[in-house]
Amino acid sequence: MPDVGTLQVSLVSNRGKRPITDAAVEISSAGEPDKILEVLKTDLSGQTEVIELETPPLEYSMEPGLNQPYSEYNLKITAPGFEPVEIAGSQMLSGQLALQNLSLEPTITETASYEVLAIGPHTLYGDYPPKIAESEVKDIQATGEVVLSRVVIPEYVIVHDGAVSDNTAKNYYVLYKDYIKNVASCEIYSTWPKETLRANILAIMSFTLNRVYTEWYRGKGKDFTITSSTAFDQKWINGKNTYGSISNVVDEIFNSYLSRPEVTQPILTQYCDGKRVSCPEFMSQWGSKALGDDGLSAIEILRYYYGDDMYINEAETISGIPASYPGYELTIGASGQKVRQMQEQLNVIAGDYPLIPKIRVDGIYGPATANSVKIFQKIFHLPETGVVDFATWYKISQIYVAVSRIAELK
Repeated sequence: MPDVGTLQVSLVSNRGKRPITDAAVEISSAGEPDKILEVLKTDLSGQTEVIELETPPLEYSMEPGLNQPYSEYNLKITAPGFEPVEIAGSQMLSGQLALQNLSLEPTITETASYEVLAIGPHTLYGDYPPKIAESEVKDIQATGEVVLSRVVIPEYVIVHDGAVSDNTAKNYYVLYKDYIKNVASCEIYSTWPKETLRANILAIMSFTLNRVYTEWYRGKGKDFTITSSTAFDQKWINGKNTYGSISNVVDEIFNSYLSRPEVTQPILTQYCDGKRVSCPEFMSQWGSKALGDDGLSAIEILRYYYGDDMYINEAETISGIPASYPGYELTIGASGQKVRQMQEQLNVIAGDYPLIPKIRVDGIYGPATANSVKIFQKIFHLPETGVVDFATWYKISQIYVAVSRIAELK
């Protein structure tokens, strides 16, 4: 039997981030684009059912080699009232849940043609320019470029989809967590050990937050936060699918970054694949996979490459969030203002996601609240515990802000 992965498509409106129901998704193999394999419809949450699709063997993504470790599928998406989109080359890995999340634009003309989003090869398989080495800590005292007094997790980053000097490249506003999930899905394989995923995602986040904190490109007169060029920054691909395993890790640790003693700014943690490109002073991605196989933790992997004085830090401020995490899990028996806030937000979300039952806003965490939380977790691919932990709290806050447009009102 061939290996398989799973795929789910989730669609929201680009205006208001509300789910798009009754959209059609035609799936074909990239090698046989005219042969339709599946036609799916989105439900009240804007999601298709989860389906299985063939992939190459798992071992292709576990060791570097010449064989492409992922299969590629084309997705043609149409929805009443929205511009059609085609994803050319959605990437599927053995045993992995691929999440194809898209925001669709409302229809402008009656004769709209497909916007084609061509997904380039994974950085571990394709041919991309190596990172131009930089100092891991930026000298910003004399320039006055830094405008932040502390590390802040931004709500959005502005991604310049090209090289720094390419003035024709488009800028994209991307939610910070979505950006990190996209980059990680472009640069490492989701089949790798969880601690390897954590180590690489921490490096990706710290690199990104260094660009944010130092206003690196803004200080050079640019109108973006970071580029999609591997020579300067990290690979980001517009329309790229992410993976459940990577998404869960990012949701768990998205407020983290890497630090050294007596250094305020996040460390610019650079890395390379370690096979096509050698970088003895940085982390090797394939090397980190081998260390994960050996049972090393994320911080042990990071210290192996960056030194024993590297440690994991957490930002206290997260932008675009109405209320911060209480610092403890909310579960049956909990009560108080934080429970009430969460119930209010969940009811607002339920107005756009009717599969989530509305609940009494009484500040008491009972079975009905736990059930609504569990359904929310299922829709947004979180562990279905019925408990509001760190990841669930901030996912509820993120979706609440999106559907209520509270950020725009402020």
